[in-house]
Parts: sequence; structure tokens; C-alpha cells
Amino acid sequence: MRLRPDVIQLEDGHLLVGGSPLRAVRLQGVMATLLRNQDLRVEGADSARLARRLIDANLADPVIMGSIAPDEITVIIPVHQRLTQLERALTALSGANVIVVDDASPEPTALRSVVRRHDATLIVLPQNRGPAAARNAGLAHVNTRYVAFVDSDVEVTAEQLFCLGAHMADPLVALVGPQVRGTTRSPNPSWVEQYDADASSLTLGTRACSVQPGAAVAWLPSACLVGRTEVLQHPEIAGFHSDLRVAEDVDLVWRLVQHGYRVRYEPAIHALHDARTTLGDWLERKYYYGTGSALLGARYGDYIAPAVLSPVMAVAAAAVLAQGRLAIPAVPMAITWAARTIRPALGTSPGATRTAAHLAVRGLGWSLRQEAALLLRHWWPAAAVGCVFSRTARRMVLSGLVVDLMGWILDGQPGGINFPRWFARRLDDMAYGAGVWVGACRQHSSQALRVRVLRKKR
Repeated sequence: MRLRPDVIQLEDGHLLVGGSPLRAVRLQGVMATLLRNQDLRVEGADSARLARRLIDANLADPVIMGSIAPDEITVIIPVHQRLTQLERALTALSGANVIVVDDASPEPTALRSVVRRHDATLIVLPQNRGPAAARNAGLAHVNTRYVAFVDSDVEVTAEQLFCLGAHMADPLVALVGPQVRGTTRSPNPSWVEQYDADASSLTLGTRACSVQPGAAVAWLPSACLVGRTEVLQHPEIAGFHSDLRVAEDVDLVWRLVQHGYRVRYEPAIHALHDARTTLGDWLERKYYYGTGSALLGARYGDYIAPAVLSPVMAVAAAAVLAQGRLAIPAVPMAITWAARTIRPALGTSPGATRTAAHLAVRGLGWSLRQEAALLLRHWWPAAAVGCVFSRTARRMVLSGLVVDLMGWILDGQPGGINFPRWFARRLDDMAYGAGVWVGACRQHSSQALRVRVLRKKR
């Protein structure tokens, strides 16, 4: 296990500050002697307990070496049409045991020919039931220790899946996913296809981490996953929820975490996902993703909150966005309050006060970005109505656009920033937000639109 490079160490390494969600962990007694030179080798109960605590807190990452054997894993590909993409996916998976689940495709004969050519096993469903049910149908036929789920429009090699499986050396890890990167297949990709490839909803960053609600990475896309068969087939998990045609991947991750299993994100391994080629298909997919928020809100409550804010930071960030006179005193007051709240947890180290101030400023910046996202993405229908009647609302939306652009620059988006990409980003927000509101209306619940308010705690 290795400490993450962004972890702040105070009191000669006895106090660790960082992780996701942010926390401070104090090492006492024998625990303080185990961690040396950023690394920890698990060799007994004490070191295992410390490693588990730090990895779960996203203060450290396991050092993964080697891979699982080819005969230990079965790959499941759910498919409905997409013969060309299926051919590409099966070619990349040469050397793996593959089950293709035909979810009632309109051209079953042609699909059967593709599957036979790659020596894969075919399961045919009599009627279309959606990708979750198709994956479960394949899962029921798996008798290897591990199982991989790969969508037909994803290109990943068998060797990459074997390497992902190395995370299963941790007996509590039940699921792991790679970085799913968008890719264009057209000779001259349109601005929509290029944006979808560069800013894919399935790409979750470049930092390995433990996946859990409230963390920087809270879910994994089902486009490419490797799981522990015994866990996924167990009756209390039972694979994906077959009644979900959207957000079934988020649901699976959160159920596993609730049952005490660990889920890992491994961005060092890349899987390529085909970008949408037309504006209509792309907007429909973004809208469809948005409708899943309400379904998750009904099952998991606050887990689905579009923002997590403390009352003081929320007021200060809103004042900045509103560009009013209140912003002048609100910002230093909020930073001072946050620093004083954080400072007692950081002990007596000489750098504790500076660290508390740094974390307070960072917290205000993150609150600004969350509120900008609310105005531009999740709450945009209400914000649009507000702009018609309120000058303050118009100022807040304009400020939100500036904050969003600054955050985009700081994140270093691939492909750079220009007007077509900025316009595509706005369409992305509007389509997703519309889906969130439609889903909320269908569920007769505002859960997916409500902010989670942080209360002071140790």
C-alpha cells in the first residue's frame, strides 16, 4: 500500500489529512511505526487493519502487481444489434472465455455468425429485457472465479481485464473498473462526436481510488467491469437489478458498498467506448442518464444529492455568485469559520494553522463549483425561470458560467476549450438536467434535486 501524493502529513507523519471525502486520521501506538517512506507492506493483523483504514478513506492505494489467469474469468457481452461494434469487441477479447447475450436483436442470424466466428458462447433472450437483465442472464452461466461485463461498443483487451482482476487479491474487493475513455470512429468526427469522446460521462478521472457514495468517484459505469462471481451471484446481491434500464451500474456499486464490499477504480487501465455520432443520439443519452437520478433517489435517499454543502459555505458561495455587497464580508467570514472548525482536528503541529486555512479556501472554491453546477445543470429549469423575473438570478447564472469555465480550465480538459466545446457543454447540462426534472416528476419526488447539508461532526 502506498500513501497518495496529495495527503498532507503533520506531526512527523502521525497525522494524515486528505482523502475523499476529506478527513484527518491520527496514527497512534504501533500504527504510527508501521507506515514508513509512504509505503506499508501488509504482513499481519495490525498492518492489515491500518491498510484497510487508509485505503477505504482514499488516503492510500494498493500497489497492484501481476494478473489473474485467463481460465479464472468469463467475459459477458450484452448486445442488441451493433454487429460491427460486437465484431470489434470480440476481436480485442481474443484469448478470453466470452459469453454473448443476444437481447432479442432484429438480425439474430447475422449476430450468430459473428459469435461463431470468434468461438464465443451465445445465449439468446426471446424478448428485449435491457442490458441489466441480459448481463444477469449471462452471469447465471458463469462458473469461473471472476466475471467481466463489457458492452458491445467497448474495446478492451483480454490482457487488460486480467490485470484488472489483480485487484481481487484483496478479498473484500467485489468490483473494479478501468478508466472508460471515449473514442471517435468517424474519419472526420463532428463537433458532437469529438466532444463526447473528450468529455465522456463515463470517464471518471485519472486518480485511482475506492469507490463509494460521497467520494470523488461515487460509481462505476457498467460499460466495463470485473467482479467476483461468488459475490455477484449471491442471493443478497443477485447481480444487477433487472428492472432498471438506466443507473443499474450505480445501483450495483452502492448495494455492494452497503453490504460491506469494496469497489475500486483503476484508471491506469483504459477501455475505449464509442462516442455518439449524432446530436440527437447524444442528447437523448444525456437526458436518459438524468432520468436515472430519481430512481436512485427513491432507493438511496441522500446518496444521490447533486451537491453537499455546509450552511456557512453555501451562503458565502451564493453571495459570491450574486455579486452583491454581502460577498465582501461573507468570504473572509466563511474562510475564518471553516479554518477554526478544522483547526482543532489538526493537533499542535507548526503547519496546522496554515493547513486549516488552505483547506478552508479549497472548501469555498469547491462550494462555488457545486453551486455553479446546480444553476447550470441540475436546477437550470428553475434558474431559467428565475432569470426572467430577477436581476440577481441573472447575475448568479452569469457568475456560474464564469466559475464553470474557470473550473474547466483548471481541470485541463482534453482537446482544449473553444466555443463549439463550450456550447456542447451547455447542451450537455441542459439535456441531463431536463432528464433529472422529468424523472423527479415521474417519481413524484424532489430527492434527486435536494442538496445534502453537512452538519458539524468530529
